[in-house]
Amino acid sequence: MNPLRQAVITGGAGDLARDIKQVLEARGDVKVHAPGRDELDVTCVRSVQGFFASLDSVDLLINNAGVTRDSAFLKSTETDWDTVFQTNLKGAFLCSREVMAKMLRQRSGHIINIGSFSAIHPPIGQTNYAAAKAGLLGLTKSLALEVGKRGICVNCILPGFLETKMTNNISDAARSAALQRHALGKFNTGAEVGRFISWLCDCDTISGQTFQLDSRVN
Repeated sequence: MNPLRQAVITGGAGDLARDIKQVLEARGDVKVHAPGRDELDVTCVRSVQGFFASLDSVDLLINNAGVTRDSAFLKSTETDWDTVFQTNLKGAFLCSREVMAKMLRQRSGHIINIGSFSAIHPPIGQTNYAAAKAGLLGLTKSLALEVGKRGICVNCILPGFLETKMTNNISDAARSAALQRHALGKFNTGAEVGRFISWLCDCDTISGQTFQLDSRVN
């Protein structure tokens, strides 16, 4: 990356965003914006437009904002479904659309969507989340094809099971079962995700790909 490139991480108040921000800032050549929901509400068109209008350029967009509303399918409400889709999928669409004009002018840029293992191996009780994250995989591939000739890369990362606020409420039994599925016997960390992103955003020959960052063997 060139000196003082501009990076935006949505969902900036989350644990993963914090770890990615620390890794990117440690490079010394990236200015990182990690707005929380009060500054950038990815579900609100006006908020998205207002935030990105304040930036002259965006070289790296990390669509990290996400929520879960897990429940049995018959107990899942329309409100839960809409909330999950608006944040995890529509939010990525709105933010990507907003930075695209800037990246097209630059003829460069990288969009990284934070997906989930649930998109390819959906668990019981996560129909809304799994469906939204699966949609993110399709968005990644289609957009990569559309903007690749203008030098813009679009990829998706599946961070793996992380010890974050989002997984705090998972039972010990479920946590143990998840760990047993990892060939290396350990979970990924936010810092490792940040290091992978730091490497990936320097590559201009990789696009339209989905990277699973743990040791679960499909």
